[in-house]
Amino acid sequence: MADLPPTGLVTGAPVRVSPVHRSDLPEVGAFLHDHLDPRLSAAAWAAAAVPTWPVDAPNHGFLLRAEDRLVGVQLAFYADREVEGREVRFCNLGAWCVLEPYRDRGLRLLLAALGQRGHVFTDLSPSGSVVAIDERLGFRHLDTTTALVPNLPGPRRARLYDDPAEIERRLTGTDRVVLRDHRHARAVHHVLLEEPSGARCYVVYRPSRRRGLRLFASLLHVSDPALLRRCRPDLARHLLARGLPFTLAELRVTGGRPPGSVLLRQPRPKLVRGDVPVEAVDDLYSELVLVPW
Repeated sequence: MADLPPTGLVTGAPVRVSPVHRSDLPEVGAFLHDHLDPRLSAAAWAAAAVPTWPVDAPNHGFLLRAEDRLVGVQLAFYADREVEGREVRFCNLGAWCVLEPYRDRGLRLLLAALGQRGHVFTDLSPSGSVVAIDERLGFRHLDTTTALVPNLPGPRRARLYDDPAEIERRLTGTDRVVLRDHRHARAVHHVLLEEPSGARCYVVYRPSRRRGLRLFASLLHVSDPALLRRCRPDLARHLLARGLPFTLAELRVTGGRPPGSVLLRQPRPKLVRGDVPVEAVDDLYSELVLVPW
């Protein structure tokens, strides 16, 4: 949430909650730029609110107005995913920003999103204060045990591709769909590792900040964890050349703790609410791939 107190607002004015439509996005983008993260331009915020995958979304979240002035936003990202043989509609809760005088009414935004029936809800980037709210509303924690791995180059064991068009030609099945759906997502990069045998591992990662330093590659998707373990130096070399000396690897993504890694004492929480096993929840089709904060 934003910490900047606004001026010229009448805090006793009635407020109303309404869905965020496409026509609202320029205003929403400017609001989030001004009050949440100025590193992203208003246009970048507005663009990031639109998924790159096909989905019949009911809205882009919800907004809070007081006397026709925007005072709060809750972004939401929708996707239809297959879980245990059935199609499930996911709603990923994104940026939640409410101006200080309206914080006591900001919960109405979250409740409006959660009031949509037939959805599984995820919160993959909650701030510290939001975690407790999610817990009270019935969210469950994912196991986000995370290893910090230095990106140390070593012997070449695989050929590496980072051009999405070249990667798409080599992928099949679900991974090809994932690439097509995320090819234009602004927060992530794509890598394909290919061994001489022809075995392949498709990796999706996002450059991440810790304490303001953009030095980390967070792994969001690894199609073949065993192959990645064998060819880890090839990925490390690629990331290091792009100014990312460390990898953040959640064990649920990599299938185990990478050699030479250190476990974070306080990994960032991620939560889910709905009738799916926690193992079915991943980081794709979410704010994490769309918003390059």
